[in-house]
Amino acid sequence: MPVFLQKLIPKLIGFYFNILVWFSPKKAAYKAFLVFIKVRKGSVLPNQKAFLDQAKLEVLSLDENEIQVYNWRGSKETVLLVHGWESNTWRWHKLIERLQKADYNIIAFDAPAHGYSSGGNLHVPLYADTVQQVLTKYRPTTVIGHSMGGMTVLYNESLHPNKTIEKIVTIGSPSEFHEILAHYKNLLGFNDKVLKALKDLVYNKFKFTVEEFSSSKFVQSNIKKGLLFHDKFDKIAPYHASVDVHKHWEGSELVSTEGLGHSMHQDGVNDKIVSFLEG
Repeated sequence: MPVFLQKLIPKLIGFYFNILVWFSPKKAAYKAFLVFIKVRKGSVLPNQKAFLDQAKLEVLSLDENEIQVYNWRGSKETVLLVHGWESNTWRWHKLIERLQKADYNIIAFDAPAHGYSSGGNLHVPLYADTVQQVLTKYRPTTVIGHSMGGMTVLYNESLHPNKTIEKIVTIGSPSEFHEILAHYKNLLGFNDKVLKALKDLVYNKFKFTVEEFSSSKFVQSNIKKGLLFHDKFDKIAPYHASVDVHKHWEGSELVSTEGLGHSMHQDGVNDKIVSFLEG
């Protein structure tokens, strides 16, 4: 698709919401919410298939979705990997190879609507429900989350402090839901009336306000050991997100990098994670 169409289509959708909201705020909010949670990529690609297929463990039926679970066996403690938005378990392949060398038992899964898992939509509360059920079944001692996956892990831990979890690692994770919605509003160009209707929908559906949904708030009572990675020039999730989380999480360490990007697959990052697990 030409670049100008990639930029124009979201603005046209936002323009539609701006008109619709004058006739039915609830309908405009509902449609805006559906666009927000729609997953458009993240399926398993041909070059990812062999690596993932050899590690398939089982398919879990969770929250009306079929969730693909993977296992790379090791003799040490179990580590759970939680990927981010429009990704899948393959995004962890370099870290998995490093964890295998250290002989950790690795569990990972594809989020709803990602990888081999079923579904078409994803939002953090749904992801957290899935994470909690996987945690309950496989009882890892460490959970590692990238981007939205990190935010989900911290949210879920605030709801369900898991006794088996000793350490949590987040990589390039956002913190404030209101910032995410502000970016969405700017991307589509919808007005404040649509934004208010969308915030009302979020509260009615999930029973929390947009402002309350904050990783820096989730960790205030977190007593687990934490390791936060964030690049200062991250263009996807702002660096200050992890700075704020670290400030409010007493048992955390922040590793700030420059020029490693959002994904952070580098050997130095993976080596630091293994050192954290062994410490």
